[in-house]
Amino acid sequence: MALAILVGTVLLVYFDREGYVDGNDPNNEISLLDAFYYTTVTLSTTGYGDIAPFTPQARLVNALVITPARIAFLVLLIGTTLEVLASQGREMIRVSRWRNKMDQHVVVVGYGTKGRSAIETLVNNGYAREAITVVDPSPVAVADGNRDGMVVIAGDATRRGVLRQAEVEKATHVIITTDRDDSNVLVTLTVRQLNPDAWIVAAVREHENVPLMRQSGANSVITSSDAVGRLLGLSSMSPTLGSVMEDLMTYGEGLEVAERDLLVNEVGKQPQRLPDQVIAVVRDEKVYRYFDPVVSLLARGDRLIVVRPAKELPWAPRPGTHGEDLADEDD
Repeated sequence: MALAILVGTVLLVYFDREGYVDGNDPNNEISLLDAFYYTTVTLSTTGYGDIAPFTPQARLVNALVITPARIAFLVLLIGTTLEVLASQGREMIRVSRWRNKMDQHVVVVGYGTKGRSAIETLVNNGYAREAITVVDPSPVAVADGNRDGMVVIAGDATRRGVLRQAEVEKATHVIITTDRDDSNVLVTLTVRQLNPDAWIVAAVREHENVPLMRQSGANSVITSSDAVGRLLGLSSMSPTLGSVMEDLMTYGEGLEVAERDLLVNEVGKQPQRLPDQVIAVVRDEKVYRYFDPVVSLLARGDRLIVVRPAKELPWAPRPGTHGEDLADEDD
């Protein structure tokens, strides 16, 4: 619009050039360049006065057309500048507040099907959406993430600068779910360099890339193609078993696999005699099957991997035991 006002005023002055006088030109000829010069100094309110209208018609056009155009031109430039500065200021304040609050958060790289499922699982287990940061280069994924209430960083997670924007150095967990194993490996290496203490969970498509992913620094590696293949095989051999496995992997319905702390009144008992269906015991950061002789009797500090109804909170004790002391707490 500002350019249209500028061009229109130049043409208006040039076509009415007989009504203008140039004090620096003995021949008093107004060229197109003179018209452009006069327009720029007039619209910018500089007004040197070397070129000026002298006929009544030219002065009337200046008063009724060029002066309003000058005002509109200035309003456009100043208004646009103020709007840009205000918008940038608000964005800087918003980002600053977010960075101050963002600590001990979860970074999810990739907002595809796997990334969204991982986020929904976290949210359903008590994580706030504001505590989850998504990194994805796709404009569609960025728009979807913003619409879903997440903080989204648009960019390639293989670049340090992008991960730093996501405050990956302060994250407790990083979930990597891109569609390419080579990208996942590079992201894992970069995240591990920036944050040696983060718990990194990475997805791979091919099982042969699992060792490479672990060497890159991933704490847990999920092979998506193998998991889907096993589920397909189980469903073909036993539809019932396939439906049970699908139930275990579906949040909020039927059965749920969960991890919880050991309660005081469960110390010294056998895993099979607890109200929950215990399938594994975590002791000294090692996982033992419930039938392993090492965990034949439960001890303080153990954590239990259980199968329970989905309606119960996965990380909470069973109903009826709420408020009881945990086995790893002091008496």
